[in-house]
Amino acid sequence: MDRKHQVFVSSTYQDLMDERREVIQALWEMDCLPAGMEMFPAANDDQWSLIRRVIDECDYYYFVVVGGRYGSTTADGVSFTESEYDYAVAQGIPVMGFVHSSPDEIPKGKSEMDPEAAES
Repeated sequence: MDRKHQVFVSSTYQDLMDERREVIQALWEMDCLPAGMEMFPAANDDQWSLIRRVIDECDYYYFVVVGGRYGSTTADGVSFTESEYDYAVAQGIPVMGFVHSSPDEIPKGKSEMDPEAAES
């Protein structure tokens, strides 16, 4: 039986729904099992504990899709996306990053509106 590898997919959510869908579809086509926040079940764990556990259960890769928003933040003011990335790196999980090739062309509705978050 072929083994299917689980890959964590991270990004800000609402602005990158289409891009996430493309990455997730590509993973399915490669017989991988994508894992990400929209796939998390309701759980008793706090959100960050659940995210860390799912990242720990993934095989080989953490994918991050970067757009024009910083995203929602944890209690310490760091975005979940940045926290997930930092955690994956600290665990020695290889990271594949997908960064917009022309950030100045990101539509305003998909860009960070909060000036403080834009600086992050």
